[in-house]
Amino acid sequence: MANNTSSEYDAIIQVCKSLFIKKTKDYGTAWRILRPSSITDQIFIKAQRIRTLEDKKVSKVGEDIIGEYIGIVNYCVIAMMQLELDENAPQELNADKVAESFDAKVLETKELMAAKNHDYGEVWRDMRVSSLTDLILMKILRVKQIEDNEGKTLASEGIKANYQDMLNYAVFALIKLGVS
Repeated sequence: MANNTSSEYDAIIQVCKSLFIKKTKDYGTAWRILRPSSITDQIFIKAQRIRTLEDKKVSKVGEDIIGEYIGIVNYCVIAMMQLELDENAPQELNADKVAESFDAKVLETKELMAAKNHDYGEVWRDMRVSSLTDLILMKILRVKQIEDNEGKTLASEGIKANYQDMLNYAVFALIKLGVS
């Protein structure tokens, strides 16, 4: 993996984590109430909104594509945390533990990105941002189908791997959009 990619990735994650931690301080871990399918739908809403903004080029509510990609990164982290938390875990989690879990999920996802970048030669750098949006939407549809199949797959990667791919695609989009 190019050293530049690693540092760009880290810079994007810092932006996302900063917002995530601020919202955790504002709202606590209210996201704990969300079922996995609801988190998937939140990511779907954000990705679909990005696609609409890419096509129409105008936002009537003043939010931009960058904010939506940041939301996708953070909801993917939430989804991965929820997958590991027991349903009997408390709704309100310690903010420091949440930050540690955020870092652990991102580190594991970054390692996956580095391995794939090695094999694919950082092809994402030559892709359009709109293609990254479409890939996220495709991954969401895959997750929804796996959820509808009660988590069972015959030959496919599981839900977590799809969340990791979506997180990485969103980071790539943010890099391409010049966020730092």
